[in-house]
Amino acid sequence: MKKRISMLLALAMLFTLASCGGNNGGNAGTGSGSNPGSQNNAGGSTGGDAGDYHIGIVTGSVSQSEDDRRGAEAFRDKYGEENVTLAIYPDNFTEELETTIQTIVNLSDDPLMKAIVVNQSVPGTTEAFRQIKERRPDILCIAGEAHEDLPEIGSAADLVCNNDFVSRGYLIIRTAHELGCKNFVHISFPRHMAYETMSRRVAVMQEACKEFNMGFHLETAPDPTSDVGVTGAQAYIIENVPPWVQKYGTDTAYFCTNDAHTEPLLKQLVEYGGYFIEADLPSPLMGYPGALGLDLTEEAGDFEKILAKVESTLVEKGCADRFGTWAYSYGYTLSAGLAEHAKNVLDKKCDITDMDAVAEALNVYSPKAQWNGAGYTNATTGVKSDNVFLIYQDTYIMGDPGHFMGNANVEIPEKYYTVS
Repeated sequence: MKKRISMLLALAMLFTLASCGGNNGGNAGTGSGSNPGSQNNAGGSTGGDAGDYHIGIVTGSVSQSEDDRRGAEAFRDKYGEENVTLAIYPDNFTEELETTIQTIVNLSDDPLMKAIVVNQSVPGTTEAFRQIKERRPDILCIAGEAHEDLPEIGSAADLVCNNDFVSRGYLIIRTAHELGCKNFVHISFPRHMAYETMSRRVAVMQEACKEFNMGFHLETAPDPTSDVGVTGAQAYIIENVPPWVQKYGTDTAYFCTNDAHTEPLLKQLVEYGGYFIEADLPSPLMGYPGALGLDLTEEAGDFEKILAKVESTLVEKGCADRFGTWAYSYGYTLSAGLAEHAKNVLDKKCDITDMDAVAEALNVYSPKAQWNGAGYTNATTGVKSDNVFLIYQDTYIMGDPGHFMGNANVEIPEKYYTVS
């Protein structure tokens, strides 16, 4: 059996951040709190001591990766802008590779910089980390949600954390089946399908559909980084969802691999029918506010209130038990949590590849979540990485009342770890 991390609330009470010790690759527990931290007071602390060092966080822009950016801002607000430096890579990172690399590398010019977190780790991150290590081997390089091949970026980074594309590939289909879906539609484009993480996940989804006797269907939509841009890509989704629903039926679940596609997909599924288990990078903020026309200014940073408002709106629209998410934003939690972990490592509280400690740090920003995960295993060689972790949060289906699916406790059949 594969060694897994299980970040369960019951275990959480036994641990605190102060006690995370050097337990490389062990089973991980989580902390539990009464409320999620706000964007300006994440983790329930203000003005924390960041030590005699600086931490840098690189994310996409608010327009492209709002949750990632907001999580970085939460960490900066917690420890102070004098200790935390934020940077943004270009929106069109595929065309501006050199700019992306330089944006990351530039943080190493600061003599007090001791850790750099990139989330999402778009193409160019591996090269940037290699350049940083050549000039400043003392800097910790941490990759969140890598777009590059995991063995490749794992060779340059000290730590890589991605969503568990293997487990989620199985669990998303399993959840759709439990909700009564007969078909599953996967929406993507060639650039994403060239990524190992996404190509393996879709292969797992296809295999799981066979297990649960569901129809599996592939649909292609425009890449938002192509000439059509975000507007053109979203217009395509708006136009094509109605005929898709007519073709596949309302007992069909949909999944898209791109954030920009999510909002128009949700908007049309609410109107025309269908199911949506969770986003590629799940969050109550991913697509739902725009699709439902919600103003979340008063709820900003409080994910329990955000989730409750999204859920009540869906119920009012007659969409109970058809739409899901993670209760806490993955992008937000990953940006802030990986930076928190870096701080703990620099403070000599734990080792960089301590799975328990990674779990503890993530849970500072998702105090009521249940997580699970595993070390990355190369499907071709069968080799398991010591510094590449795959993680996922339990799926929450919104309804009256809503409910967690218990996915963090599901044992994934072993055969799926070698599907590719």
